[in-house]
Amino acid sequence: MMITFPYSAMNSRFSVAVHVLTLLALADGPLPSQAIAGSVNTNPVVIRRLLRLLSHAGLTQGHLGAEGGASLVRPAAEITLLDVYRATAQPGLFGEPAGTPNPLCLCGRNIHAVLAPALAEAKGAMAAALSYHTIADLAAAIREREVPAAAQEPSSPFTPAQITAAITTLTVDGDSS
Repeated sequence: MMITFPYSAMNSRFSVAVHVLTLLALADGPLPSQAIAGSVNTNPVVIRRLLRLLSHAGLTQGHLGAEGGASLVRPAAEITLLDVYRATAQPGLFGEPAGTPNPLCLCGRNIHAVLAPALAEAKGAMAAALSYHTIADLAAAIREREVPAAAQEPSSPFTPAQITAAITTLTVDGDSS
C-alpha cells in the first residue's frame, strides 16, 4: 500500500511565492495583486499577504498609483529558490513532532537522536539544490516552453486583441458563418 500526502500538506506558500516572483520577473513592469491572483488562481487578499512577506524578506516592493503594483527588488538572477524558501518556510520541514515520545519505550527514547542526522542531511541537500536555481532560470524555462508552441502556430498578421475583438463581433452579431 502506497501512502500519499496531499499537496496542501506541504508548504504551498513556497510554491505560490515562486509563481508570484517568476510572474513578476516575466512582467514588463509592476503588477497589481488582482493580476497576480488571476495567474495563481487565488484571491487577491492571499497575494497581498504573501507580497508583504516577500517584501519583508527584501524580494519585492510595492508601487502606489494607477500604474502601481508589485515588482522585484533585485534582478531575478539574484533571487534563488533558497531565498524564497527562507522567506516563506514555516518551522519544521519534516513535521517535527509536537510532543515528546515515551521515554520508557526503546524506540521513543532514541528516535530523535537516530533520526536527526538523516534529517540534517536531507535539509542540507535541499538547501543546496534550492540555492542552485534562480527565479530567472524559471522565467527562462517558461519562455523556452512557449517558443515551440508559438513556432507551430501559423503566423497571423493580426494581434490577439484584434482576433478577440473579431470573435466578439461575430458572436454579438450572430453571424458566425
